[in-house]
Amino acid sequence: MRMLFLVVMLLLTGCGHPSGVMTPVALTATTPKTTRVNMLVATTREPSGDPATLFNGERSPKPSLTAVSVSIPPNRKPGTVQWPSRLPPNPATDFAVTSVQQIGTVKEGRGWLSQNMRNGHALVFVHGFNNRYEDSVFRLAQIVNDSGMDATPILFTWPSRAQITAYEYDKESTNYSRTALEQALRTLVNDPNVKDITVLAHSMGTWLTMESLRQMGIRDGRLNSKIRDVILASPDIDIQVFAKQYAEMGTPRPKFTIFVSQDDRALAFSSFITGRVSRLGAIDPTAEPYRTKLEEAGITAIDLTKVNSNDRLNHGKFAESPEIVQLIGQRLMTGQPLTDSNVTLGQGITAVVGGTVTNIGTVAATAVAVPATIIEAPMTRPQKNKPATAKETLQGDLKEQQLTQ
Repeated sequence: MRMLFLVVMLLLTGCGHPSGVMTPVALTATTPKTTRVNMLVATTREPSGDPATLFNGERSPKPSLTAVSVSIPPNRKPGTVQWPSRLPPNPATDFAVTSVQQIGTVKEGRGWLSQNMRNGHALVFVHGFNNRYEDSVFRLAQIVNDSGMDATPILFTWPSRAQITAYEYDKESTNYSRTALEQALRTLVNDPNVKDITVLAHSMGTWLTMESLRQMGIRDGRLNSKIRDVILASPDIDIQVFAKQYAEMGTPRPKFTIFVSQDDRALAFSSFITGRVSRLGAIDPTAEPYRTKLEEAGITAIDLTKVNSNDRLNHGKFAESPEIVQLIGQRLMTGQPLTDSNVTLGQGITAVVGGTVTNIGTVAATAVAVPATIIEAPMTRPQKNKPATAKETLQGDLKEQQLTQ
C-alpha cells in the first residue's frame, strides 16, 4: 500500500496544463468552424479578482452564478480536452472561452435558463477532487459535446484547492457546499422551463451530490419528481455511508446509475488514506453481496474495469471513453433501458440488469439493479450498535442548516 500511495502521488502531481484560460477570446472570420457549448456555472468558490481564473479554491460565504461559453475545435479526438500549449488559446486547435457573463440576480439566472433551455432537459454536473474552476468548465463542455445530449448544461463547482495534499480540505469543502447545491437544484425544480433534471457527479463530487439529495429528501419527505436521473461516476463514497444516504432521501427515488472500475487507482488511494474503507466506485457489481443488493434496489451499476483509458489513474473513464459518454447522453439521460436490442457499443460489453446478462458493447459493463435495505444492512462488516433512525441521525444536521440560512 505504501508503494501504491507513492505511485498515485507521482501520477497526480505529474499532470498539468496552462492556468488562466478563462479570459474570453474572439472568434474571427478565419477561425475554422467550431462547436459552442453555453453553460451556467454555480459556485461556492471565492472570486479571484483575476479575469483569467475568475474563482480560486477558497470558500465563499455567498454562491456566485456565471454564464460561460466554450468553443470546441474541430478535428479533435472524442473524450479529450484540448488544452492550449500557450496563452491565449487558439480556437482552431484548443478549447477556448469565448464569453463570460456574471449573473447577479435570480431574475437574470431565470432569463438565461429561458433563453438556453433545450426541450426542458437540464444536466447538472458536479466535479470531483483536485479540480480548478477551469478544469470543470472544460470537462463539462467536452462531455456535452461528445455525448450529443439534448440538455442545458449547468455546472456546480465547489472549492477545491486542486492540490493532491489538500484531500481533507476538498472533502470538507463538499460538506460546506451541500446547502448551496440543494438550493441550486431547488431553483431548477421551481423553474417552469425545466421539465426534468439529470445530475452527473464524479469522484468526490458524488459525496456532495448524495448529501444534498439526502437533505432535500429529509426536508420534503421525498425528492421532487423533476430530478429524474442521478449518475455517479467513480463514486468516492464509503459503501455503508452511501447505503444510508440512499435510504434517507425518501421514496420514490430518481433512477440511479453508478460507473465503477476495480482498477481505479485514485479510489485505491482514497481508500488507503481513509482507513482502508471500501469505496463504492471500486466494487465488483457482479460479486455478492453487491449484485443481489443492487438488483433489489433497482440501481444500475456499469463496470468499466476493462475499458481502456488515457487516464493513468483510470479515474475518468466515464468522460474519456466516447462510447460511455454517448451512452450517458443518448440512453441514460433519455430513460432508455440497457436491455434494449438497439444498444450497440461494439463487442464484449455485458450488462446484468435484474440478474440477466446482456451483451451491449466492447467493455465489461455490468448493469445491475442498492436496495433500500442495503441502507440498513452492513455490506462489509457487521455493526455492533443499532443505527439511529434517519430522523434522529439528521436532527443535528437540520439544526445546523437552519442556522446558516
